[in-house]
Amino acid sequence: MGDRIFIGGADMDGEGTPNDAQALLLNRANRHGIVAGATGTGKTVTLQILAEGFSAEGVPVFCADVKGDLSGICVSGSPEHKLHPKLISRAEKIGFEDYDYGATPTIFWDVFGKKGHPVRTTISDMGPLLLSRLMDLTEAQEGVLTVAFEYADDEGMLLLDLKDLRKLLNHMGDKEVRDAISSEYGNVAKASIGAIQRRLLVLEREGAESFFGEPALNLKDFMRTTRDGRGVVNVLDSTTLINSPRLYSTFLLWLLSQLFEDLPEVGDPDKPKMVFFFDEAHLLFNDAPRALLEKIEQVVRLIRSKGIGIFFVTQNPRDLPDSVLAQLGNRIQHALRAYTPAERKGVRAAADSFRENPAFDAEEVITDLGVGEALVSTLDEKGAPGIVQRTLIRPPSSRLGPATEDEREAEIKNSPVAGLYEETIDRESAYEILLKREEEAAEAAEKLAKEEMKAQREIEKKKSRTTKKKTTRRRSTRMSTTERAVNTATRTIARRVTDYVLRGILGGRRR
Repeated sequence: MGDRIFIGGADMDGEGTPNDAQALLLNRANRHGIVAGATGTGKTVTLQILAEGFSAEGVPVFCADVKGDLSGICVSGSPEHKLHPKLISRAEKIGFEDYDYGATPTIFWDVFGKKGHPVRTTISDMGPLLLSRLMDLTEAQEGVLTVAFEYADDEGMLLLDLKDLRKLLNHMGDKEVRDAISSEYGNVAKASIGAIQRRLLVLEREGAESFFGEPALNLKDFMRTTRDGRGVVNVLDSTTLINSPRLYSTFLLWLLSQLFEDLPEVGDPDKPKMVFFFDEAHLLFNDAPRALLEKIEQVVRLIRSKGIGIFFVTQNPRDLPDSVLAQLGNRIQHALRAYTPAERKGVRAAADSFRENPAFDAEEVITDLGVGEALVSTLDEKGAPGIVQRTLIRPPSSRLGPATEDEREAEIKNSPVAGLYEETIDRESAYEILLKREEEAAEAAEKLAKEEMKAQREIEKKKSRTTKKKTTRRRSTRMSTTERAVNTATRTIARRVTDYVLRGILGGRRR
């Protein structure tokens, strides 16, 4: 449609016949949006048709595929599909005259590298705030983790993967090292270090180890267009990732943060530079500390000036904080159930978020919507919310349902990023640096120990040559001059060994 994405046909006269097109303006898509509704009401199909629409207009898209159904977007729909008659009937009913089947250019991604190209970031890029959320750390433990990052940065040690962080924490657990760090950066409690180490073990069991490392994701690979000008749809397979909800939500937050930091300001462009769909959006906010919530709210509020649109996909608008919900200008609300007082309250809140339509009661309609129907309100040219309309959502052009394994594998093999992320890189970082220091310190200690033994033997030889044997009735308990010299030399060398080892561990130079 050129400057807008067709969503469906609206029932403008209240007689049940869709007779007016509902569309999302491209120059208002960076004002964010929400797709809400109970399970099985059509949220995934709505996400699919929006992704198709953005792609057709040259806008790259990212979406998390939690159930696996969205993978069919890479395959053209077909008249042989069992739902073909219903799709054609719906297109005719809403006046979708240009409806046709077609595939959408797609790149599959997977944090675990099984159903798509691997997605990685480094420990340093993740940062202590998001990493603390990932490990569910307390405020005190987060403080220790922040100190660890600062210390590693000052020492020129890269933190790339989990073994780097584990080695750094082991290093900080040494009493002399911990005391030295505490005197410069603030108190570092051994108990906090131990707690962080235990949380690292939990992360590894959840599979997070595959997420950290290199090559790290280049966000430009998410912002691709095809030669014919269509935007690429990036599908993150989350069927396994969703079983680790904290890792899932932290990954999405990291992605937002990276875009916010890396992209330049563009104001309000004619169309977004990229659009994100975050399924199971409530996981972003569950149990999030206040500092992190403020960070999310800030990013959502300001990232639109970078040309990025965010659509949260969730069951109920109440899953999102009010401060975030207030920034979502485009709203598509599928059916909600109201069997309990709490659910009825949620329906009322969802209805109240729309600009009222005198033709119907939105609160009553929300519970009466059929599958594939929704209440829709989008921003107009002036940025004001449109009057809510009961809308029949258009059918998708790509396959309704998942792609087969063979179809997915073909897409991965022919992907423009094939071969860029499959092989891991393990360059010198904190693990290798600290291991090298420990080895050098151990070698130095061994060398000094040999020197000590050699010095002792020389002293003993000198003693045997210069001391005459004397037989006395009573042996004196006082040390001879030679014995005192041996003890003094031994203590001096021992101190040198200790100092050398400590300097090796801390990375200081021998003066």
